[in-house]
Amino acid sequence: MNRRDVLTRMAVLAGGGIAAGCVGVTRDSRAPVDMLRPGTWAVHRPMLDARQEIGVVALRDRMIVIGGFGELGAAVPAVEAYHPATDAWERLAPLPAAVHHPAAAVVDGRLFVVGGYAGRVPPWNAQNTVYEYDVARNSWATRAPLLIARGGHAAATVGGRIHVVGGAHGDALSEHEAYDPAADRWTRLASMPFARDHLAAVAFQGRLWAIGGRSSFLGDQYAHVDIYDASTNHWHTGPPLPEGRGGLAAAVFEDRIFVFGGESPLRIFSATEMYEAAGNRWIAKEPMPTPRHGIGAAVLDGRIWIPGGGTRPGLARTPANEAYRP
Repeated sequence: MNRRDVLTRMAVLAGGGIAAGCVGVTRDSRAPVDMLRPGTWAVHRPMLDARQEIGVVALRDRMIVIGGFGELGAAVPAVEAYHPATDAWERLAPLPAAVHHPAAAVVDGRLFVVGGYAGRVPPWNAQNTVYEYDVARNSWATRAPLLIARGGHAAATVGGRIHVVGGAHGDALSEHEAYDPAADRWTRLASMPFARDHLAAVAFQGRLWAIGGRSSFLGDQYAHVDIYDASTNHWHTGPPLPEGRGGLAAAVFEDRIFVFGGESPLRIFSATEMYEAAGNRWIAKEPMPTPRHGIGAAVLDGRIWIPGGGTRPGLARTPANEAYRP
């Protein structure tokens, strides 16, 4: 993040996103609209704490929400679990250290939280920490650190390993590394074609998909979709998003990829978009009830859950908890 971006970001943060006429303007999707099967949204019990720039995963029958920005932009160690069956939240053991912009992934029922930022005011301090959650003991243990400290990155599990891509440590990163839980070891792999942070990642059709992102807060906003094949250690280009943005969430539901929300400078997205493999294209679905960025997604109980996030640039955190049924 360069000096101009830092100063602008601080001004937006200080104003809570109330400045410069277009702040808070919402944009839906530029993709063709699915009028026949748009899907439906439902509002559920809000989180215990309003947060954005969080880690989100599905673990067994619960959604876990990890870290993020708390009050006045401070990093928090809070961890909450949501039970769809009872529409109830519970607090879990907090992280060993507070972080925002972490990534989280599950491998064979084991939850790992990777990297993130410490600090209240940008430029933040990128972390290389890796924590594993013990469900039975409700506790955290430290694992082998990332090779490159980073925050605002993305993670997905492919072939029993956690792949971590992008993020930033000062400048945006293209570096890609994978974690083997059995060996507690990280390995450097082929870098993404484009450096970016605030991207999303999913495992789809046996490959890693890196979706969207940006060069910096006021920099280029990418529609790039890059696909990594572990068998060849090679990236190739996928179908771009209808519009470039960062801070979005992504999830795989059955044989489809869905992306949600996001932001570009001084603009928040309400978009719900689906990648249709048969047509190799993105299609617009029913927009999110609450436009947000700094979010994650979890698939549980036949729905895609989107908790927390920011409702405008800056510190407009929300406890919203909404579920999309495709």
